[in-house]
Amino acid sequence: MTDIAQGRTADIDDPYHLTPEGVREPPTGWAGSLRHLGPGLILSASIVGSGELIATTTLGAQVGFALLWMVIFSTFVKVAVQVELARWTISTGQPALTGYNKVPPAVGRLGWVNLLWAVMALSKILQVGGVMGGTALAFSILLPLGGDPLGTTSLGIWTALLACVSIALLYSNNYNLIERGAVLLVVVFSFVTVVIALGLPFTPYPYAAGDLAAGLALTIPAGAVGAAIAMFGITGVGADELTFYTYWCVEKGYARSVGPNDGSEAWKRRARGWISVMYKDAFLSWCIYTFSTIAFYIMGAAVLNRQGLVPAGNEMITTVSRMYTDTLGEWAGVLFLIGAIAVLGSTLWASIPSWARMYVNLLAVIGAVDWHDTRQRTRWIRIFTVALPIVWGLAYMTVQSPVLMIQIGGVATGIFLLAAVVAVWYLRRSETDPDLYGGTAFNALLVVSSIAIVLLGLYTGANVLGIKLA
Repeated sequence: MTDIAQGRTADIDDPYHLTPEGVREPPTGWAGSLRHLGPGLILSASIVGSGELIATTTLGAQVGFALLWMVIFSTFVKVAVQVELARWTISTGQPALTGYNKVPPAVGRLGWVNLLWAVMALSKILQVGGVMGGTALAFSILLPLGGDPLGTTSLGIWTALLACVSIALLYSNNYNLIERGAVLLVVVFSFVTVVIALGLPFTPYPYAAGDLAAGLALTIPAGAVGAAIAMFGITGVGADELTFYTYWCVEKGYARSVGPNDGSEAWKRRARGWISVMYKDAFLSWCIYTFSTIAFYIMGAAVLNRQGLVPAGNEMITTVSRMYTDTLGEWAGVLFLIGAIAVLGSTLWASIPSWARMYVNLLAVIGAVDWHDTRQRTRWIRIFTVALPIVWGLAYMTVQSPVLMIQIGGVATGIFLLAAVVAVWYLRRSETDPDLYGGTAFNALLVVSSIAIVLLGLYTGANVLGIKLA
């Protein structure tokens, strides 16, 4: 087959190219939609990782049950913004950073939202580096290589091995492989964790209904504001996740199935149908990461807080493992390490291809890459698939403090969420067909979610600048 013919075939199969040939009628109901779900599972793989295992557990260890309400709030409040951005993507076929760049004003060819995204991406080098470090720590404790499991040699070997294996597994960037791997990694550890959290009342570290009620009192204990803000940015759908969710919605085929907008009633009907499928996908992922987040927080509050243990530095994995060994016995330590590898590995599994796509999209909006050239886009995605694990691994070996690295990323995410909300409303008003808007209840939730995110973003930014707010 000639290069020209290969290029045409690639374009036909490319979900970012909307053609009449790609149009498909949407399924109806949950039964018909199940096989079309998937982007939310990749999203859950990313979320059920650094935020839950490390940030949420650490917060529970620091303040006990007092911020349980914040855990629930942070997972729920951002979903409407995520769904609204995905609605725009499904109706236009465009990924998030392409849309962000349309929000005025711009500096040269780069819009201000994408400028902030670039700043967040730099902080995320630390955050995802912390996730990679946490995974390497779990491997090193389970099977030390070259001496002390917490020593530089063993951690360096495992970090390098992790980067190499990640590159090898994800280099193809095949959507189906990424989705199936995400499902496998999420299900096992989330199920075990929820079961253990529900079983805590029957262990030496029980919690009662009064503890849960106190945690829903809508207060923030003194000294816990910074941790709470970081957790808000990191748990549930963060700015990076609501951004990369749009890419997976396209690659699952939602936008291609809707087809190019010809203004017809048939197009609007298809768009509403596939947006309805996306609603179900988002709801399923919300259930997964919300229950997992609550479980991790309760375990940190019930087990670690009562013993005065707070995860820190390279001892983070061994400290968090106390949640298991202190409730199930020493045998559970190995089980925990395997589970930690699965849950942190799930974040890496989802983050590498997601960030690779976002970086390439950023290059495309400044004109360095042609996003619509299928082969060129794929080549650059593979370049970042190789580069990112190496950069993240080097970041971890330089800092070697997973909790701090992840919390820094959480703060930056909280700030960028404000810009993402502005972009979502701009794109909704300027490019989303009003006939595709959500109903009254959804629109009310979108307003509430947007206000909450903006207030949290302003609060986070003020604290970063040293401005103390009452």
